[in-house]
Amino acid sequence: MHVLATELATLEEADVAVDLGQSPADIVVLSFSDSDLSALAAAWQQEADLLPTMRLASLKRLKHPMSVDLYVENVVARARLVIVRCLGGLDYWRYGLEHIADTAREHGILFAALPGDDRADPRLASVSTLAAGPLATLDRFFREGGPDNLRQALRYAGTLLGRDLAWAPPVPVGPVSVLGRAKPGLPVALIVFYRANLMAADTAPITALMEALDRQGLAPLAVALNSLKDPLARPELKALIATYKPSIILNTTAFSARAEDDTTVLDDADAPVLQVVLSGSPRAAWDESQRGLSPADLAMNVVLPELDGRLLTRAISFKSEATADPRLEFAGVHHEPAADRIDYVARLAAAWAKLRCTPRHERRLALVLSDYPARGGRTGYAVGLDTAASAAGILTLLKAEGYDTGRRDWRAADIERLLAGDVEHVEISPTDSLSPELQRQLIEAWGEPADAFRLPVLRCGKVLVLLQPDRGSAGDRKSGYHDTGCPPSHAYVAAYAWVRDRIDALIHLGTHGTLEWLPGKALALSSGCWPEVVLGPLPVIYPFIVNNPGEAVQAKRRLGAVTIGHLTPPLSAAGLHGPLAELEGIIEEYAAADGLDRRRLAYLEEEIVERAWTNGLAADCGLVKGEPNRQAIAKLDAQLCDIKELSIRDGLHIFGQSPDEETMRLLAAATGAEAAVRASADCERAALLAALDARLVAPGPAGAPSRGRA
Repeated sequence: MHVLATELATLEEADVAVDLGQSPADIVVLSFSDSDLSALAAAWQQEADLLPTMRLASLKRLKHPMSVDLYVENVVARARLVIVRCLGGLDYWRYGLEHIADTAREHGILFAALPGDDRADPRLASVSTLAAGPLATLDRFFREGGPDNLRQALRYAGTLLGRDLAWAPPVPVGPVSVLGRAKPGLPVALIVFYRANLMAADTAPITALMEALDRQGLAPLAVALNSLKDPLARPELKALIATYKPSIILNTTAFSARAEDDTTVLDDADAPVLQVVLSGSPRAAWDESQRGLSPADLAMNVVLPELDGRLLTRAISFKSEATADPRLEFAGVHHEPAADRIDYVARLAAAWAKLRCTPRHERRLALVLSDYPARGGRTGYAVGLDTAASAAGILTLLKAEGYDTGRRDWRAADIERLLAGDVEHVEISPTDSLSPELQRQLIEAWGEPADAFRLPVLRCGKVLVLLQPDRGSAGDRKSGYHDTGCPPSHAYVAAYAWVRDRIDALIHLGTHGTLEWLPGKALALSSGCWPEVVLGPLPVIYPFIVNNPGEAVQAKRRLGAVTIGHLTPPLSAAGLHGPLAELEGIIEEYAAADGLDRRRLAYLEEEIVERAWTNGLAADCGLVKGEPNRQAIAKLDAQLCDIKELSIRDGLHIFGQSPDEETMRLLAAATGAEAAVRASADCERAALLAALDARLVAPGPAGAPSRGRA
């Protein structure tokens, strides 16, 4: 696999000691949820003259033990009631909770440790000093949420401190709230978001997204709930899906929603689920960072949702701080919509909905063949895949399923003619739609564009078959394939602009292309990131060898591609063994940790480089003592990929086609999973057709079958 080199910049969530500078107050409320804190601030401001004094603070600013010590000493120790709402339970903020509990017992302070979701947490209750009855009442106020319930919660808190205030019990809001009315006759776009945002009146991104979807000719319907796993919300959500039959789902909630049976409540729609990120970072941090998302956002809004098969899109809002209220010594934080990111997501949703609603015989497709640099300069190379036979097989499948592929039956020899350049060449002009800054980057890298470019294309009815153009010059294909610093050539940009204007969806065939490796953010791309510039909001279906999830993830996260794992060729006895296999495992672990745990990342960097010098691979790769670890690891990674690829020489897989019996026997022996091997071809074809119908493609395992990972 290859490591996409990026810098964490200001999205890095470093544990730095800070002093919040707050003075003491009667009530202190701490929470990870900005929605909680903003809603409490609004509730307190309505009746500030009646209620006890209050301080609000985000637990995200109290990660460092010294920050906790300082805050407990200056604020908590002089409070009368402390409420901590902790998403993730005791272990997520153990030091702070235990420190506050000790202080509360020492000073006679009422302390309520509440769960951040709708599930009871006995461990949090055990560190609380508040009696069980009042603790449960406060918990109910926060679970129901909303301005009225939180205002009553503050009144109730006042009575706990001896004030004579009337209060009303928590009023259930209901597990599901629906915004909007779906217009009849239009494809429905279902938006799912957290009820906490609705209760805090922090819905500007959702409202803006609904308006953008409406402009794209869709019928937006937004649903607010506590969680996709909330058992109370599931029946209502299933009923809504059954009634409105959404063509596309846009989900803004975090985490995975998979149940024990490996399904989610959204599966009932049998539609693509686009993962839309409401970023927890400020816009400036995103602007400056090549990472795109903070480690927390990466884990909650990307990695875990991928387990459900959701397709990552963009971050459509960023956290923005309101003017501080000096009485609370607190500035609320809300989601500020990003108009251009919302527009992109709406256009992508409309493209998927259009694909779903268009009859098969009218769909316009492009089948783009990978052209990975191979030994001997073989054109159209994809790892482990017979691209010519696979492309012909896909055209045969599409024709049988009602797609317009022309009047003739296509053979592998026809695809070979394309690879040899013995087909029609269309003349295309340089694109004139780039921003001045992007145009400047192109000219600086490649000079002024030619007047026109020639692109070989095989026209198969409404399917265009073509070879992915060189992203740079033909002479440096190997070194430039994964170059994340140099923009693609004028011809490359023009070719994709010509293609995307003529199709409804793109099938990228084989591991792997260059589009997902173009310069730009690692994820949550901007309008200036080259993968978005070149591709635009277009559905991408990407057959990818199943044993390389590390590189498939770049296509998923940077292109929003539906990756369809295909079977590996029969395995030989050669490959990475001993120290090289161990080093590959550590590099895969390093890639998985990138963006999630910077301390582990630094440890793994040192381990990888040290092992390379020990086993001699460093010398083979031309490593230089003292060069940056990330640079050294990129060289090692490329060398290991080359060595590993040498081992795959026992034939090639044809997409959607079962191997012969001898190959089947070898694969079954290597994997220990004969039934899965025999079912692979049917699954490959079914997944491709489902993706082209804009239906749900169920997620599956990935990794080396010979190691039991797929």
